[in-house]
Amino acid sequence: MSLSLSFDIGRSSLSTSADRTSVVTRNVARADDPDATRKSVAAVTLYGGGVQAGGAQRATDSVLFDGLLSSNSRLGAQAAVKAGLDQYSTAIGDASQERSPAALLGKLQNSLQALSVAPHDTASAEAVVNAGLDLANQLNVLSSTISDIRQTADADISRSVLSMNTLLAEFDEVNTSIVIGTHSGDDVTDQMDRRDAILKELSGEVEIRSIVRENNDMVVFASGGLTLFERSPRSVGFESTPILPAGSTGSSMFVDGIALDAADASGNVEGGRIAGLLYLRDTVAPALQKQLDEVARNLVQVFAESDQSAVPTLADQPGLFTFAGATGVPPANTIVDGLASQIQVNPNVIPSQGGDLGLLRDGGISDPLNAAYSYNLAGHTGFNGRINELIGGLNSAVGFDPAAGLGETGDLVSYAADSEAWLQELRSNTTRVYEYEAVFSERAVEALSSATGINIDEEMIELLDLERSYQASSRLLQVLDDMFNSLFAATR
Repeated sequence: MSLSLSFDIGRSSLSTSADRTSVVTRNVARADDPDATRKSVAAVTLYGGGVQAGGAQRATDSVLFDGLLSSNSRLGAQAAVKAGLDQYSTAIGDASQERSPAALLGKLQNSLQALSVAPHDTASAEAVVNAGLDLANQLNVLSSTISDIRQTADADISRSVLSMNTLLAEFDEVNTSIVIGTHSGDDVTDQMDRRDAILKELSGEVEIRSIVRENNDMVVFASGGLTLFERSPRSVGFESTPILPAGSTGSSMFVDGIALDAADASGNVEGGRIAGLLYLRDTVAPALQKQLDEVARNLVQVFAESDQSAVPTLADQPGLFTFAGATGVPPANTIVDGLASQIQVNPNVIPSQGGDLGLLRDGGISDPLNAAYSYNLAGHTGFNGRINELIGGLNSAVGFDPAAGLGETGDLVSYAADSEAWLQELRSNTTRVYEYEAVFSERAVEALSSATGINIDEEMIELLDLERSYQASSRLLQVLDDMFNSLFAATR
């Protein structure tokens, strides 16, 4: 081997060691970055001797990365639904607080039974009115809470769509840089890390899929196949609805004019925070509202007063429970959207508003001046017929609109309890899935980090090996330099 060839080998080895050391140093500098992947440079043996540094490569695992994206989407969806259910559950309170409609109906039942024993007792009558006020007020509060949940979800969808558009614009910039850099042979591994980080954020908003094409160009799809990015970002649109009355439908999210909804028949959105918010806004919250409205409607019907004339001709009218603008009793077996937000105790039996507690016993709450609605024409202070009728009404089977998602017949107290059980089961299932997905997501992050992340200990060991290689190459060049000097001295 000639001295010049030996010199070339030593010089190439020194240069390659320097290049590889630079990459390892870069790894060490980014060791605390959760989005950084380990970079490496292989030493390529040259024909005729010597080595050179190959292109920088990053550690990847497409299966683990795709699993992490899917986990992010599922976790985002469950977190959105769980937050809404937790808010509603807090408004109801736990069993010890007795704020649920079922508990308050039970309290109303007990107060009516006490009044039945002593129909003349003012304190017992006042307890019935107070129980009715507590029930009506809580139905108002819960209905308002549902409205807040829907409007908050709608506003959150708007923020998520804005975030998606921002992320897609940033993705466009990074992807373009990667394509250009790959085509020109530049090191684009850090840009690819950034692109993956954007995909992680994007997957939290909506479930996505991606494919890589020539020059590392990437195409991103929503899970149902709609394109979110292909050479340029697609426009994602959503028109927020500031007020969502009961029974109303919120706006859809659109990608290039095509709707993506949680309940879309084509299954365009299967996960992600937006899908969870849409499900909460358009399915869960409306179902809870319908159930409350059915409780309110049947309260008005059970406590309604009818014409007591020998030949009844007048229509039934709201009694203890009424609602704003009431001109009669709501139709049977049909949801009245938003009734739970309007139900109230008739002022005609509230003493502080000039009402008469005796109307609970005698009837005529709907119209004290119309004797046709009086049940106690004789004026007996011990009369409890009307009170017992109300107790029987609470215990008797009534009809419910099946659109509320519960049974079609049953007593009012049981229906309210079934609604609460429906909520708690849904909340329990959602919490269980959320906790599972949270653990799964954590494991997915750990697995991906273990496979592609930077281990500072391994990098330091690699750095020591490269330092020894650099020293050996330097020593070889020093020996060759001494040999050249000796050769030059001998030829003088």
